[in-house]
Amino acid sequence: MQIEDLEVVLKISELGSITAAATHLDMQSATASAALKRVEAALGAELFIRSTRQLRVSSAGERFLPLCAQSLEQWQHAKQAVTKDNQTISGEMRIAVSSDLGRNVIAPWLDAFMAEHPDITLRMHLSDSNIDFYRDAMDMALRYGAPNDASLYGFKICNVPRLLCASPAYLDEHDMPHHPNDLMQHNALFYQLRDILNDAWDFQDEQRRYKIKPKANRAANDGDMVRRWCVAGHGIAMKSALDVADDILSGRLISLLPDYTVPCGELWLICPSRQSITPSMRLLRDALRRHTQQSLQRLVEAGILPQSLVERTEA
Repeated sequence: MQIEDLEVVLKISELGSITAAATHLDMQSATASAALKRVEAALGAELFIRSTRQLRVSSAGERFLPLCAQSLEQWQHAKQAVTKDNQTISGEMRIAVSSDLGRNVIAPWLDAFMAEHPDITLRMHLSDSNIDFYRDAMDMALRYGAPNDASLYGFKICNVPRLLCASPAYLDEHDMPHHPNDLMQHNALFYQLRDILNDAWDFQDEQRRYKIKPKANRAANDGDMVRRWCVAGHGIAMKSALDVADDILSGRLISLLPDYTVPCGELWLICPSRQSITPSMRLLRDALRRHTQQSLQRLVEAGILPQSLVERTEA
């Protein structure tokens, strides 16, 4: 029996399936099954009751698995204590990132991270759809919004203001909007996630809140496509300040309605469980917090964002 066999057994317990555990751990089902058999042989007891349709934890497994998880956690702490003088971070990072953020913002930050830690390898999954950690075998996902599943664990990276923007070419052909109601005379570019079309924009001033549903001739389930349409002058879009920071600072896009606020989002680094957190993940978290802070601070210095919306995240 090997230490890695215990990790396989815990993953089988977590996912309720040898096949799902093997997929998540990037191994063959037969390999995962053999690991389970070695542990059971060493214990002299079956940890799971198997049938053709399901797998459930046995009474022996109920006693063994929680202690096994604690022991593995202590083992990891012990390894880190022994190797603390060797700061080499290695292994594969499997990360899911939304399209616009991944292609245009995060990619160079990941390049810098890998240059600093050359023993890291990267598998990047680009999609605006929420990741299924067990089906897609990802270690972490960088997403707008806190995890909505109690079984998941996450680190908040930063607050993310949202900006209404349009290109200079679009504004040359259309009147500059000065009030949210003016947007009813403009063409919007909408983002759609699965079957949900984000076709309403919220604004707030000192007196009241405005909910605007402008007309639109384009929508996409890809945030990068919406940004490209906006830069090309096809309409007005509501985008994350991180996604359009470079476009605004370079003049490719102009931030609109500066006297009105819109609901602020959050960027989170999400993982399947607290037990799945690795030293490399914590280092990446810290790097992302540093880079996002710098990116948003540039917008503050350009007078696009108020300092109050850009708060440092430490926890």
